[in-house]
Amino acid sequence: MSDEFRKNLMGPEPTLLPAETEVYAALDAGQEALDLVEKHPTSSLLWAVLAEEAWTEGRTIDSYAYSRVGYHRGLDSLRRNGWRGVGPIPWEHEPNRGFLRALYSLGRASAAIGEAEEPERIEKFLKDSDPAAKAAIEAEKR
Repeated sequence: MSDEFRKNLMGPEPTLLPAETEVYAALDAGQEALDLVEKHPTSSLLWAVLAEEAWTEGRTIDSYAYSRVGYHRGLDSLRRNGWRGVGPIPWEHEPNRGFLRALYSLGRASAAIGEAEEPERIEKFLKDSDPAAKAAIEAEKR
């Protein structure tokens, strides 16, 4: 059997998003996500940070909106980088964390506003992306 045949049986390769070095540097320098997102509107990480800040401040609807934008920006980026709707999106690859954090935040906020099916769909998507992602995100919040 060829190696290509074995690879196809195993499923798609993990999707690894490119690093957002300018965004990381700006956040590390103390710049606010709200100030940065205008310059970097495609950054799932920035939208995830905004969603998390809004959640912490009790602004559930804002958290939902920010996380929804981060989720969709992340889907766009994943598709540009070879993702075809299935396959691993590993948490250990740091550039994937913005999307996974936005996805987590979307699930949490959609549950809080009473959406019926969205939280379950998001939970499954997060687990399918990386079974360790949810625990890693929740551990960071402690």
